Amino acid sequence: MGQPDWYRYGWSLDMKNQSWTEDTMNQVDFILNLLELSGNERILDLACGYGRHSLELARRGFCVTGVDITKELIEDAKHTANAEALDADFLQCDIRDVSFVDEFDVVLNLADGAIGYLENDEENMKIFDIATKALRPNGKHLIDICNADHAEIFFPKKHWEKGNRALALAQFEWDSITRRMKYGSWNIPYGEVARPPKIEMDEENSTRLYSYSELDEIYKGNL
Repeated sequence: MGQPDWYRYGWSLDMKNQSWTEDTMNQVDFILNLLELSGNERILDLACGYGRHSLELARRGFCVTGVDITKELIEDAKHTANAEALDADFLQCDIRDVSFVDEFDVVLNLADGAIGYLENDEENMKIFDIATKALRPNGKHLIDICNADHAEIFFPKKHWEKGNRALALAQFEWDSITRRMKYGSWNIPYGEVARPPKIEMDEENSTRLYSYSELDEIYKGNL
């Protein structure tokens, strides 16, 4: 399966140029409507990247804490928060190392939020445990992930997304035995001479996907 801790490496601020980051404001609108937030909630954003959702939530008046493993991304998020005087705090660490208890009204794992990235099922379950412990009574945990039910039916498949700066091509494959998704991508920036796409499926970069029934059991076990 390749390097088991691949998730610790390879993340950089280059992701800011990816088309999937351009819809952040609409995604935050969706979160606010879905969770029926009032504006007074404390929010924990796990695997927050460079803080695109955390920062937007803070701009809208929420008190937000973001956590990510990559130093470069957290430093960038802190710089933006300081420059805009936002009520947002950012921690650079493995999300399994945080120890919040009954502190947040909402926990977010967006754009996978590292769910399924870890070495095995036991390690992946720790993310759900962290979220459960961090939530206050009646708190809400929102996850944004690919699911195994979809993968079983529709993978392998290809996907393209037209952004404002580039065309993003992606390819997905599914291993039904390991229950892991393999992913490859290619970015075609506008205004540059296009190179023929060469999408290589990264054997090291695979994600454990969960079915709806598995997620139901996980949440029942964490209540």
